[in-house]
Amino acid sequence: MDDLARIRIDGTGSTDELRSLRQWLIEEDRLRGRVQLAEAPPEPGTLGSVLDTLTVALGPGGVATAVASVLISWIRRQRGNVSVKVTRPDGTVAELSATHVSALEAPEVRQLAAELARSLDQGTVQGNGNGNGNGNGQGDGHGSPQAAAERTAPGVEDGQAAR
Repeated sequence: MDDLARIRIDGTGSTDELRSLRQWLIEEDRLRGRVQLAEAPPEPGTLGSVLDTLTVALGPGGVATAVASVLISWIRRQRGNVSVKVTRPDGTVAELSATHVSALEAPEVRQLAAELARSLDQGTVQGNGNGNGNGNGQGDGHGSPQAAAERTAPGVEDGQAAR
């Protein structure tokens, strides 16, 4: 069974932005049939539900890489302060901000896409191979993907979501 990644967008017009991001994602061959719009249950006293999340079925075959690449390409083209949060079922969270991602140079974008894809593939944020990851799904502020993302793009955060 595939794991589902949940993608939320914060900011004004988030419903339209979710639809826009969904369109970008389904245009990628490896993601067709894996992306769904999800509605939040209606708040008490309101009429109907609201689109608040995209779900993406993760799996083998480069799906995580495709999601990361499309997500970063999409967010780089957004205007204003759009924030995107990607959450796996195990609670691993990556948050990206358009104001910071759009300023990255090509090598930094590739690094960020690789780190996000690894996080989605593995379900946890791991160390970067130099022994500085602390193994609990959170970076230690030194050589972890979290620290690397923060060094290259302030406003990009990885870590465990509160449960």
